[in-house]
Amino acid sequence: MPKSLGLELLRWLGLHGAVAGILAALLLDLLIYFQHRVFHAVPVLWRLHRVHHADPELDASSGLSFHPLEILLSMAIKMAAVIALGTPPEAVLVFEVLLNATSLFNHANLALPAWLDGALRLVLVTPDMHRVHHSEVRAETDSDFGFCLSCWDRLFGTYRAEPATGQLGMVIGVAEFCADQEQRLDRLLTHPLRQSG
Repeated sequence: MPKSLGLELLRWLGLHGAVAGILAALLLDLLIYFQHRVFHAVPVLWRLHRVHHADPELDASSGLSFHPLEILLSMAIKMAAVIALGTPPEAVLVFEVLLNATSLFNHANLALPAWLDGALRLVLVTPDMHRVHHSEVRAETDSDFGFCLSCWDRLFGTYRAEPATGQLGMVIGVAEFCADQEQRLDRLLTHPLRQSG
């Protein structure tokens, strides 16, 4: 196994191999949860992140649709955490594959049977759960921040099972930026420079 990177906090705790890798992946997922909350709470970061929320239709491609500056900032945050933890390279690879796969899954335009959604939701963020997060209603947007594991929202009180109007009645997006012309690439890239109500 290749040597860990950086400060090696995991080694200082006496953790090695698979145990260190699993703990690192869990901590990185927790970091992404809190990063997501901060990007909603800090106005300048929300301006970047709302590009992701501006799409009036949610599908798997939405899981990849972020402002380039948000992507760079997120990469810097994750790299700092990887270095501080001394995360094994294999764990970084596994975490990134899981993060991207679950992002595609939970943004997908899927309607799972209620029994399956309920069972999966005990562990993973499902499309119905994450769709609430993309509601046009800000109180609903500021819930269900998890990308991979659903436990963080439950643990930190940000879990919302359903939108007030139900899945079929909910409007997706940011009201001020849902017009067709706002979905052009040039408008999305300059989106953070424009004010929202």
